[in-house]
Amino acid sequence: MDINVGDILICKKNHPCGNNRFIVLRVGMDFRIRCEKCGHELMIPRKKIEPNIKKIDRQ
Repeated sequence: MDINVGDILICKKNHPCGNNRFIVLRVGMDFRIRCEKCGHELMIPRKKIEPNIKKIDRQ
């Protein structure tokens, strides 16, 4: 999957705050993403996040 820093990921599952849009801050073996609504940052392994992505919004 071609994902770059600054892209917005729209995921299948919602964050506990109710939002499903995340900004990509870091790409590699792990992704650092930030929730657009509450600002919470997560580090998630690539293997776990890729199947959960519904759509990628390019900036």
